[in-house]
This record gives sequence, structure tokens and C-alpha cells, in this order.
Amino acid sequence: MLIHWIWFATRAGMGDKMKSVLLSHFEDPEAIYFAPELEFERFEDLSPAAVESMMDKDLTDCEEILGQCQQKGIHLLTFRDAAYPNRLKNIPDPPMVLYYKGTLPVFDELPVIGVVGTRRASVYGLTAAKRLGYQIAACGGCVVSGMATGIDGVAMKGALTAGGTVVGVLGCGADIVYPASNRWLYADAEKYGCLLTEFPPGTPPIGRNFPRRNRIISGLSCGVLVVEAPERSGALITARLSADQGRDVFVVPANIDVESAVGSNALMRDGAIPVSSGWDILSEYRYQFPGKVRQSRTVSRLTATEEELSREREEPLKVAQEPKKPPEKPAKKHLPRKKGIDNSEKSAYSDFKKTRPALSPDEMTVVTALGDGQRLVDDVIAESGKAAGVILAALTLLEVKGVIRRLPGRKVELTGK
Repeated sequence: MLIHWIWFATRAGMGDKMKSVLLSHFEDPEAIYFAPELEFERFEDLSPAAVESMMDKDLTDCEEILGQCQQKGIHLLTFRDAAYPNRLKNIPDPPMVLYYKGTLPVFDELPVIGVVGTRRASVYGLTAAKRLGYQIAACGGCVVSGMATGIDGVAMKGALTAGGTVVGVLGCGADIVYPASNRWLYADAEKYGCLLTEFPPGTPPIGRNFPRRNRIISGLSCGVLVVEAPERSGALITARLSADQGRDVFVVPANIDVESAVGSNALMRDGAIPVSSGWDILSEYRYQFPGKVRQSRTVSRLTATEEELSREREEPLKVAQEPKKPPEKPAKKHLPRKKGIDNSEKSAYSDFKKTRPALSPDEMTVVTALGDGQRLVDDVIAESGKAAGVILAALTLLEVKGVIRRLPGRKVELTGK
């Protein structure tokens, strides 16, 4: 039963490696739950504290965890479930239970790339993280990261801008937003992928949880990209775990005088693969995932200004306020595709005429391009005649404002709000 999986996963006094040993001996956690104490004497590595924990048959806390999951829309995935990723299952210490919100990707069918780095990144590091996050997604990759500020969060923003699937691996319960400033990013990750954790609902983001989280990031991934990391960094722990798990390790070369990149630069000395684009990474997996990996022609065009990235480094992008009430007769210049605006007043484009005063010229260019319905992001960029970075930034802001929504296949459309 599911409650026995929760009970087994929360047993103290032993790690997941020992739990894997027990699970390979017993049929399932229910059999472990009902096993007598004598059954555990054959396991020499099982500590007295672990045996004592196994003898605690009280399921009250487990019932509470299950109830919280049901109340908060949190799903559970057990080690024996068919959807449990094989890559993660094959690491030495896989989690027995995973909690998640959103839609679980089919990890084993996707080129999953972990992207990690320092919270206190340079503008160069943030630019590279956003660009490579975008490029990985545009080339067919799924970006997995730790949802932290700095490199992690910016890489996920880049992947979301490209319409990609993202997975945020948490060091706390799936019902807790940490840091609180990343609330909007949590919402987007849940909507366009999932938030994943081995910790039950309500678990606070305490320090010892994050090294444990890192093994899941690397365990889910085909390879891990370290964008920028100082000499002492959790990103380097993830890189070491990746190497131990047989994963590829990629690194973005940086200025040797930048303190925040000393650790990541050292990885190249240890055999990490230097990269400068998402295709440098995804091309490694084009034969492993035929039909999934593709070389995008626009990936190199994503740019970001120093002002934008400095703002992202210091504080998250805030959700825009509700647009002010427009004049009764807003301007109607430059409206292509008369069919789209001559339809009934219920059309999405007609509704967005009311929001025009709250939108920038670049945002209006995107809204105009979407007047007839769903469009590919690349087509919107090409039709605009503007730099890809300008249009991608406008798309992100429009999504935050609730003006557009992203669809599968890197398409976008107006929300009609």
C-alpha cells in the first residue's frame, strides 16, 4: 500500500542505499513493515537505531503526509512505479518515494540536462545560463535544476522562454516556495513541467537537504552543465555526483580572474567538456534520442542586457500590475490580418485591444503577430524583424502579465483575458 511506502521512506537511522538493499530482499515495503525483528538480524550493516525505527509501526504521521498530499495536489511516485525514471533508479542511493506537482516528464525518453551554478553569479554567468537554458530547450532537451536564485533560476527562465519542459528539484516539501522570491518561477515550472522532491509536504528548506537534492538532479540527467561555480560550491558537489554516476559533465569556460568561476574552470582540468552553446551539449545525444534532438537555427540569437540580468541577480521579476483602464477609443494602427479583428467581439485579439496602453511597443508587436491564433515562437521572431532577444523578452513579460500562454511544440497564443 502507498502508506507503507511513505512509512518505509521516512525510516530513520539508514540511508537510501540500505533501503535499496532491504527492498531487494523483501517483496515490498508492506512486507518490510510486517517483518519481525529477527528478520533484520541478517543485515550486518543495519544499525540498532535503524532496526528500532523499523519496529515503530505507528502510521499516524504517514496518514497525515498522505492527507496533505491529497489536499495540496501533490502526487506520489514510488520506486516500483513504472513511471519512476530508470536513470534515477540505477544510482547507488535512489529515493524510495518522490513527491511532485505538475506533469511528470517521461524522463527516460528525453535528453535531460541538469544545469547548476552559483547563487552569486557574474553578469557573464547569468547571461550564459539564460542563453544555454534557452538553447538546450530549443534543441529538444529538458532542463533540470535546483530552483535556487542565480544560475539555476535564470537557466530555467531561459528554457521556459524557449517553450521547453523544466523540472525543479527541491530541497524542501513540494508545498514550500524557497526562496519566496521565486514564487512565479515555481508556478511556471509546475505548469510547464514539474516540481520534484523526496521530502514530504511541510519539510523546511534546511541546509542538509540540499546535498541530498543534488544527487537527484544528476541522477535524472544524461549530463550536467556547470555554468559558473566558485571553489566551494554545491554545484561542484553535483558535478562530482554526476561523474560518480557515470553522467557527462559540461562546463562553460569563464574568465580566470573571476572568483565565482574558479571551481567551474577547474572542472575542465579534471576532464569536464567545455561548451559554448546548447547544441554543443545536445549533439552528444542526437543518436541516443533520434527525433528528439534537433539543431535550432535561432539558438545563438538569444541575448540579454546587463541591466536585465543584474536585476535578475538581485531580485526576481515581479508580476506586473493589472493594466490601467484604457481610453474609450484606443488607437488601431498597424493591425494586420483584418479577419482576426473583424470577427466577433469575443475574439482574443479584440479583447486585447483594451490592454494596449499597458504594453510596450515590443509587446504590442508580439500581440499583433498573434492576432490570428497560435503561432510558432520562431515565426513570431522572424515576422517581427527584431532581434530574437527582444521578442523573447517581450514574450516572457506578456506571459507574466497573463496576456499570452505557451503551448506544446514551442507555440504561443493570446489568452483572451
